[in-house]
Amino acid sequence: MENTTHFGFKQIATNDKQSLVRDVFNSVASKYNLMNDVLSFGAHRLWKHYTIASSNVKIGDKVLDIAGGTGDLAIEFRKKVGDNGQVILSDINAAMLNEGRKNLTNKGIFSVEFVQLNAQSLPFDSNTFDCVNISFGLRNVTDKDQALKEMYRILKPDGCLLILEFSTTDSVFLKKIYDFYSFNIMPKLGGIIADNEASYQYLAESIRKHPNQETLKDMVLDAGFDFCEYHNLSGGIVALHKGIKV
Repeated sequence: MENTTHFGFKQIATNDKQSLVRDVFNSVASKYNLMNDVLSFGAHRLWKHYTIASSNVKIGDKVLDIAGGTGDLAIEFRKKVGDNGQVILSDINAAMLNEGRKNLTNKGIFSVEFVQLNAQSLPFDSNTFDCVNISFGLRNVTDKDQALKEMYRILKPDGCLLILEFSTTDSVFLKKIYDFYSFNIMPKLGGIIADNEASYQYLAESIRKHPNQETLKDMVLDAGFDFCEYHNLSGGIVALHKGIKV
């Protein structure tokens, strides 16, 4: 029997997910930053600022930003590590990586490296990085458990994993508003602004299929991390998980 997984609310063959996700991000790459601002009312910038502030990244550190897309976080990590540090911006999607390269170049930042990779098989030696970050990307990974094990492997002892992702709110009132917005407004805005309603329908569905806060915390610990905590942002619509490798 063929292995299956979810693509939004659809069940598909596991081997098909990567290409379907690639098609989604190929289609939205050029409008990605604009849509983030519109759909989150700018809140994504506050969520990312909180992530950077929670990272404990310091001068001289090595940072890997997985699914880094247009490079918002890589820019800030670059400031924190200084001239002696290293930041690698990575993404599985070439179109998104190209947008990141253009974005950093336009801001005069040339000291970030770019690597196209799959989070399930990271092309780095064990114990290489002080910090690994993945923001709004883990829900698109086919085998999340394998990806988390890889992130654990490449982190140095005392290294930090940061996962910023949409999550689950406990507020019944907020959930009703958020569900209505996600399935009735968000795809329509995607159609109007990015000329791609279907991709934003998938993105709304993918959020609902992502593990909740406690489940993801357990997954991080099961991957080998000795410590994991999470902080809810915007009432739990978004959560930041922080794992430490001892």
